[in-house]
Amino acid sequence: MKRLLCLFAIVCVSCRGERPTSDPIAYALSSDSEKIQLVLKNLKSHEIQIMVTDSKGNDFSFQVNDQMYFYPASSVKFPVALLALEKAQEIPEIDSNTLFSVHGDSVKTTIRKEVQKIFAISDNEAYNRLFEFVGKDEINTRLHSKGLNLVRISHRLDSNNPYSAQNKVVTFFKNNRIIYQQESIQNSSVQPLALLNVTKGKGFYRNDSLIQHPMDFSRKNYVPITTLHEVMKRIQFPEKFSQEKIFNISQSDRQFLLKVMQETPQQQGFNNLEYYDSYVKFFLFGDTQEAIPSYLKIYNKVGYAYGYLTDCAYVVDEKNNSSFFITATIHVNENQLFNDDTYEYDEIGIPFLAELGRQVHQFYVSKNN
Repeated sequence: MKRLLCLFAIVCVSCRGERPTSDPIAYALSSDSEKIQLVLKNLKSHEIQIMVTDSKGNDFSFQVNDQMYFYPASSVKFPVALLALEKAQEIPEIDSNTLFSVHGDSVKTTIRKEVQKIFAISDNEAYNRLFEFVGKDEINTRLHSKGLNLVRISHRLDSNNPYSAQNKVVTFFKNNRIIYQQESIQNSSVQPLALLNVTKGKGFYRNDSLIQHPMDFSRKNYVPITTLHEVMKRIQFPEKFSQEKIFNISQSDRQFLLKVMQETPQQQGFNNLEYYDSYVKFFLFGDTQEAIPSYLKIYNKVGYAYGYLTDCAYVVDEKNNSSFFITATIHVNENQLFNDDTYEYDEIGIPFLAELGRQVHQFYVSKNN
């Protein structure tokens, strides 16, 4: 009832031509932009959740419910990347620049290179390599120990055997010599999530066959937007948190991380024309391929799959002296079928997140002027 009253109030304010002045989310949702209003007209089906934190630490939220499941997709790569940097620092023989390979993988790479690919182009293989290094159980144990208790990372992405409990051998090299080897890790089996709405839709495709009953997400990854929001705060301002809650990475690794989180793919050397500035930045610029102005710094991680779009960002406007954290998720799957590659990402989802980001940005810029 409270959510419905909140929406009703926003709609009424919008109809009178007034804009809320104390809540950035209410301000954004009261916009007359069709990109916003199209989603609000079908609020339940889009499962939106939004969080914003201003530069003074004030939190705002809309429809946030940690017990309501949504598929986080590639946003799970964010905490896993941080944990890989943290674990590498704890092993005396190696660091984030040490070459390594995963058994069965012909690629020799470094933790930093894989972290960069995760943020620059959201590379699935990079995530899987770091997943093998840290290990499923250790990922969850480390996150829970930091007070991030609602996280459940259970599987690899775009893999032939995503739920395998056996992590592969990971070998580190220096001058073509093995300097450290992490043996295969046996992890616990994946248990179903006890959350709301873990079965979804009216059908899904499996091996080109339509299965006409809801799809079960209960064994899949889950990171609520409150956790993503917290992780972003902790990496941006670690000094504001107790030692046990932060990610223990070196200052050098942290500076590297902030750099690759913020820079565009082309600034990082990914020159394929597919990787335009907003390729993995939904807020403010997701619905355009125009260049992002240099005075706007967007540190973020997105995820999109199964019709779910999620973005978690820290936005800094150096020109207008404003900054804010924003995390949101939206579902766009009108036909309620999964695995049919028919989702309204470009028509509804990304335009909504882009306009949401612009409206919140406008709210804070107007506050400072």
